[in-house]
Amino acid sequence: MPPDPFTALIPEARAFLSDLTAHNNRDWFQDHKAQYDSTLKTPATLLLDQIAFDMGHKMGRKMGRTLTPKLFRPHRDVRFSKDKTPYHTHLHLMWTSDASGAALFLGISPDYVRVGGGQMQFDKTTLPDWRTAVSGAYGTQVQSLLDLLAKDGLTPDAPELKRIPSPYAKDHPQSDLLRRKGLAVWADVAPSDWATPLAALNRRFGQITPLIDLLESGFNAT
Repeated sequence: MPPDPFTALIPEARAFLSDLTAHNNRDWFQDHKAQYDSTLKTPATLLLDQIAFDMGHKMGRKMGRTLTPKLFRPHRDVRFSKDKTPYHTHLHLMWTSDASGAALFLGISPDYVRVGGGQMQFDKTTLPDWRTAVSGAYGTQVQSLLDLLAKDGLTPDAPELKRIPSPYAKDHPQSDLLRRKGLAVWADVAPSDWATPLAALNRRFGQITPLIDLLESGFNAT
């Protein structure tokens, strides 16, 4: 197996972001901009392109999809925030499917390295269709897949709603899915995988792909 070209990305990003957390101001960031570009931005951009190629090829053969990569900017929008620190202390990368807006995700910070994927939020048009679908046989399919993903450590966050929305019964068997406004699964990237992020991400994203397939193809399965 060839060496992973992104071996330094996670440890160097975490070190930089730890320093940024302690010096979150414009002067410090500008003084260290060259370091940000060389150790975070450039390798992250290359990783985005490589994963888009690798996973886009695998996923596209099934669904005719392409993946659009995105590196989130470091600057925070502080206009309406009490927190006026100017920079994010994380590095977030995303690959979005052009078929539905479902996405794959990587987040690096001093406190976490997480991978995830799915539909982060259903829009106003899609949400009623989602609820109709998961109230029937499609919901059983989705839950069965979630149970399998959980065995690999990939789990969703808690549902956004505390109560099941109308007109569904309070004791509906798919109450968890009905209370969701989106569906994505998440897992921490183990420190043992930090030295081989390309292989680890391709493996994890391969596990998440069936969920994206189901989300993109299943709303008419009621």
